[in-house]
Amino acid sequence: MKLVVSRLCIILVLVGCSLGTYAKASEDTETAFNTLLDEIWQYELSVQPVSATGYGVHLFDDRLADTSPAGLAAEDAQYRSFLARLATINSAELSRNEQITLQVQRYRLQDYIDQYAFNAHFMPLTSESGFHSSLAFLPAMTRFKGVEDYQNYLARLAQFPRIFAEQIYWMRQGIATGIVQPKAVLTGFEDSVKAFIFEKPQQSEFYQPFLQLDSVAINAVEKNRLRSQAEQIIQDSVFVAYQDFYDFLLQEYLPASKDNIAATSWPKGLEYYQNRSNHYTTTTLPVEDIHQLGLSEVKRIRAEMQIVLDGLDFEGDINQFINFLRSDPRFYAKTPEELLKQASYIAKKMDARLPQLFNILPRIPYGVAPVPESIAPKYTTGRYVAPTRDDQPGYYWVNTYALDKRPLYALTALTLHEAVPGHHLQISLAAEMQNLPNVRRYSYMSAFGEGWGLYAEYLGKEVGMYTNPYDEFGRLSYEMWRACRLVVDTGMHVKGWSREQAIEFMLENTALSEHNVKTEIDRYISWPAQALSYKIGELSIKKLRLKAQEKLGERFDLRAFHDAVLAYGSVPLSVLETNIEHYIANQP
Repeated sequence: MKLVVSRLCIILVLVGCSLGTYAKASEDTETAFNTLLDEIWQYELSVQPVSATGYGVHLFDDRLADTSPAGLAAEDAQYRSFLARLATINSAELSRNEQITLQVQRYRLQDYIDQYAFNAHFMPLTSESGFHSSLAFLPAMTRFKGVEDYQNYLARLAQFPRIFAEQIYWMRQGIATGIVQPKAVLTGFEDSVKAFIFEKPQQSEFYQPFLQLDSVAINAVEKNRLRSQAEQIIQDSVFVAYQDFYDFLLQEYLPASKDNIAATSWPKGLEYYQNRSNHYTTTTLPVEDIHQLGLSEVKRIRAEMQIVLDGLDFEGDINQFINFLRSDPRFYAKTPEELLKQASYIAKKMDARLPQLFNILPRIPYGVAPVPESIAPKYTTGRYVAPTRDDQPGYYWVNTYALDKRPLYALTALTLHEAVPGHHLQISLAAEMQNLPNVRRYSYMSAFGEGWGLYAEYLGKEVGMYTNPYDEFGRLSYEMWRACRLVVDTGMHVKGWSREQAIEFMLENTALSEHNVKTEIDRYISWPAQALSYKIGELSIKKLRLKAQEKLGERFDLRAFHDAVLAYGSVPLSVLETNIEHYIANQP
């Protein structure tokens, strides 16, 4: 007996030593991991100073990014170093939540590295926007509480000539190597640049903060000095930079833009497209599989459209009904105010239904506003813009340009996608998760976020938001729109489809106006594979919901399921699947 006890004591001592060593290793690994995460985040803030301002960090408010060749090369080297150090972390010694963080951080770093490797910086614009229009967010993003804030803002405006010169340099590299946008998507693009050039500085949106000076606690002498400086810098730096870019577009870039619309016409184009597909969908699905999935979804949704049509007193087929919807004035707002008011009404109506779908709701409010006039003509029909300061709401943007192309029957689906329970709810909840590291709170994975947005449109059906057959057909048309994306995006970039063929396919199968269809097709051409994320993500969420319902039966709670989907922020679809399996296994 004594011998047995002695051996047991020895075993316990050895086990205790082993557990103590493991606990110490885990603690050391966790500390090293969190230290690395913070180092990466601080570095990102330093090289992306405008983003830092948006996150409420004001250490770099007088800076703009260094996009020079040396600057971007240094960033690439640093991101590669971070990724290598991340690979040394033993994930087995991390908690489940930390393992998710590891995957998100790896995803984020890999994207930086891939984009640089494929020379994506040679094309700093898409059909609907570019670096020049992104800078227009500066007035809204900047804190204006005192003289220093205004001086920092002016210091940024004074750097516009450098930023524009660096981007023009990269676009010239694109011309030299064939990495340019197609002619088809750039028609009238120069107008989006000209929109920022005025006769007087006071007319510029960059001058707007100085119109608010009277409400800021700064003495009169300082106010006059700041206004004078602003006028000079906007006239001599901002307007000059935009004019130089405008001239470059007309004289060099537009004439050199390519005729072929496919990503495969760029150097390493097929490899680049598959890389972007993997990035945006967070899967490794082959392009051909995505194309066939799109065709299958188009067929299924068209059958559901026919069911709606069968319930109406309409003589004709789906395509005739779509033409009727496009042409009947009853389905279109007469003024921008009418469209905005209807969008606001729908949004508020959905607000009241959110408790039916969620236990946890965000604190951050949102507003409804028009897409800025400077970008509206070539911009998508709506978008969510997250707040850039802690004293701001999010905004659901509605495009009020070309009102006869913005159908009211689709407005409910659009509102649910962009506002609630779509992007505003999901993004705000993630940003408010103080227990998560910054990389988790502020990373956005398109398959998850856009998949959630499309799923949010469907949720409106479950809480009675589509009150008539036209709105329901509009919802199906929007779902069809995302299914068509799988077909036309892969079709144009890999399978040899023409722009006209893609437009015809969209017009044939959706109730989108011709203007919207052309705008969307140009977006897909100039932003390869991003459009694949919506349907891939939505189908994954619906599949996981069905799995949870089948496994849990009467124990399934829709609100708890939605909370579980959103509980970890934006994550790859494989991680989402694991999260839901964990949720199912832990239900009482």
